[in-house]
This record gives sequence, C-alpha cells and structure tokens, in this order.
Amino acid sequence: MMFFGGWMWLLWIVIIGLIVWGVVAFTRRGESTTKRGSLEIAKERYARGEINKEEFEQIKKDIL
Repeated sequence: MMFFGGWMWLLWIVIIGLIVWGVVAFTRRGESTTKRGSLEIAKERYARGEINKEEFEQIKKDIL
C-alpha cells in the first residue's frame, strides 16, 4: 500500500505539472501574436515597399 501511495503522489505531480505547462504554453502563444503590434506590421510593410512614407506616417499618427 505504501508503494502505491508513492506512485499516486507522483501521478498527481505529473498531472498538475502538465496543467501548469499547458496554461503557460497557451498564454505565451497568445502574447507572441499581440506583441507584434500594428506599428511593427506597418514598419515591415514600409520596409518591403508595400506602403510609401506618407502612408506609413499616417498609420503611425493614427496608432499613436
């Protein structure tokens, strides 16, 4: 019975660890998309030549 109790504790530790890992992984994934904000996207579009300087300045003005 003592041996089974030890395994039971280990099982609960693994389950709790997996839940914590899942929550952390899910929240970090959400952060990575929100950290890349509108201004960053506008900078990339300007660097690729998709928008001109006037359009970039207008986007920057609208965002800030």
